[in-house]
Amino acid sequence: MAVKAPVEVIPETYSYVFSPYREPIARVGQGQRVVIHCEDAFESRIRSADDLPSRALAGAKFLNPQTGPIYVEGAEPGDVLAVRIEEITPTRDFAVSCLIPFFGGLTSTSITRTLQPSLPEKVWIWRLEQGNLVNDELELALPWQPFMGTLAVAPDLEAITALSPGPFGGNMDVPDVSPGNTIYLPVWNEGALFYTGDTHARQGQGELCGVALEITSKVTVVFTVIKGRSISWPRIESADRLMTVGSARPMEDAARIAYAELVGWLETDFGWQRENAYQLLTQAGGLYVGNMVDTTYSLVASVEKRYLRPGEP
Repeated sequence: MAVKAPVEVIPETYSYVFSPYREPIARVGQGQRVVIHCEDAFESRIRSADDLPSRALAGAKFLNPQTGPIYVEGAEPGDVLAVRIEEITPTRDFAVSCLIPFFGGLTSTSITRTLQPSLPEKVWIWRLEQGNLVNDELELALPWQPFMGTLAVAPDLEAITALSPGPFGGNMDVPDVSPGNTIYLPVWNEGALFYTGDTHARQGQGELCGVALEITSKVTVVFTVIKGRSISWPRIESADRLMTVGSARPMEDAARIAYAELVGWLETDFGWQRENAYQLLTQAGGLYVGNMVDTTYSLVASVEKRYLRPGEP
């Protein structure tokens, strides 16, 4: 089979929802390298320490612009879309983070209300130099560890804000959505209608203040459509681990979704009985918080592949 030439997707406009009703901006084939240009979460409105969010984002009705939807040939409702991330390349030499009024994990928000005043606004600029992100004020250099904060297919019926995660993927802010890994998403619409954006140069678990190191990028992916399979929530596969993502409030429900999905994966693909998979994950499972700040929280359950084998253990 001849190798298809890479397709480059450069959007003229961005989407601020994951919607099944938007016209595709590109159509791509399976097995084809697709290079997708992405804006940062702030549409590059914050570029210096003086660009405080209350001013720089004033008038921005929507945030977290997405490139998409991208129509994947052969994808049909009931399929699984496998997205292998091959590379994330920065398209500028700095990343930004900031404190936004009434937003974050340790401050009053519109969803978690208190009578405390907001934390003061502040912007940090991190220079990208020789594979490190450098901040002079903090006197820190942190390794470049990019991932896609947002990666999704269109939901079944609703148009959902690009700030939200859910069964469709979305704004999960999970660091394992990274180069070398494959993300599996359920398909509800013909062509899957894929969206991505919100590149993070790096981020700690939880995305504590609500803002990672935000950067513009080109992400290279390869799509595969898996027929005859059905999943309910996003899954991630790395070289050594299986991972599942659950998004909900309260946080324990997100954990339950992620672990229940992982139990199901061990049952259907690896022949484990449910109670034995439950016991394995109790003793050897991993669990971390992707985000604790979005409309719903995202948690990741995992198990190392070395514990798995075909058939009943």
